[in-house]
Amino acid sequence: MLSRLRSDIQCILDRDPAARSTWEVITCYPGLHAIWWHIPAHWCWTHNLKWLGRFTSHIGRWLTGIEIHPGAVIGERVFIDHGMGVVIGETAVVGDGCTIYHGVTLGGTSLYKGSKRHPTLGKNVVVSAGAKVLGGFEVGDDAKIGSNAVVIKPVPAGATAVGIPARIIPSKKGESADVTEMGEQTSSAKPQKAPQQAFTAYGVTQEDDPVSQAMKGLAEGAATHEQQLQQLWTAVEKLSAQLKADCVPCESERGGHFEKSKIDQILGK
Repeated sequence: MLSRLRSDIQCILDRDPAARSTWEVITCYPGLHAIWWHIPAHWCWTHNLKWLGRFTSHIGRWLTGIEIHPGAVIGERVFIDHGMGVVIGETAVVGDGCTIYHGVTLGGTSLYKGSKRHPTLGKNVVVSAGAKVLGGFEVGDDAKIGSNAVVIKPVPAGATAVGIPARIIPSKKGESADVTEMGEQTSSAKPQKAPQQAFTAYGVTQEDDPVSQAMKGLAEGAATHEQQLQQLWTAVEKLSAQLKADCVPCESERGGHFEKSKIDQILGK
């Protein structure tokens, strides 16, 4: 238990540049307090003390502004930054090393009791401010959810989800399997584990903007077409010069020349 508490404190010192000391983290970080309140609440829930677990989580919600259902499974080194307005549902699973920002909802879309209604986050997932992850699907290891994104389908490992509804941007490393329109994996091969990357605050970098990436692709395509057209014109000019050089002797041998008067006569001018 003590090692768990130390790791929870250390992960905040590692990921938040505003954290200046261990004492500051212990006393001034509601995300850490919410996780510590969740530990006894989850113990009560799993030992059939349902009401006591709910009441304990309710106290934690009142003190921190973070609502974690006692049935949710929270891994180690989970950092809930700022935290106000975070909601984590009953069947949600948050993997080790995840980072969750304020206003995030790990919610469910099903009303069937006992079913898997809430998402499962893999290891080292970053869920940015205001994002909503809704449904009983999986978000792969090292994935990133952009701010205010609404995710309603699985996210492959290492990929980024942005937009409403969220669009999936595959990992540039190519470790993710292909994804269908509904987000199901179509590749039978198991994706290789991605190398550990540096932590990116709020999860999204400039390279993850799908609009800018589309514009970049269009610009690169236009440049390629322009280069091909230039090469084509160069080849046409060379061929035209060669044909002109070959046709001049032929005209001199025939002694032919262009007579405008005959053309005018034929046209009745």
